Amino acid sequence: MTCYYTDTPGATQTTNAAANTENDCFFLAVGATRNLYLMGLFPHGANAGQTQITATGYRVKKWTTTASSGGTAITPRPVDPGYQAAKHTAGFAVGAVTPGTGGPTLLASIGTGSTSPNGMIWAQGSNLDQCPLLEAAATQSLDVFSVSGGVSQIFELYTTSAE
Repeated sequence: MTCYYTDTPGATQTTNAAANTENDCFFLAVGATRNLYLMGLFPHGANAGQTQITATGYRVKKWTTTASSGGTAITPRPVDPGYQAAKHTAGFAVGAVTPGTGGPTLLASIGTGSTSPNGMIWAQGSNLDQCPLLEAAATQSLDVFSVSGGVSQIFELYTTSAE
């Protein structure tokens, strides 16, 4: 049975203090016994009083040799309280997490305005064939990198996942 989860930092994060420089700000690392699918990414800009037009980009990348770590741990929340506890782990940092190794391989890139929402959903319903996947027991992670032409742009995000 497929189980569905949300991974929500619940905190504002910031892009790099240097324009157009990436921060590895969020990761999902697969567990030992179940595949992990990234179903959706929902970021939004949270800046107020902007005096210039800018945007924040979010790049989903896969580390292929070792998974990212560090930052603040997130406990994946089951969508249905009857689901088993998640096998995968997640973490975020206001600035940057400790990145994995091998690659990374770029899987997707989306953007938001500095004060506006946007969203990207890979899977509609339970069609996991469209989702970035990590196989069980792989020492890999799916990471979200933030980047902006503006410096220290504030944003929030959350993801939906399945095992």
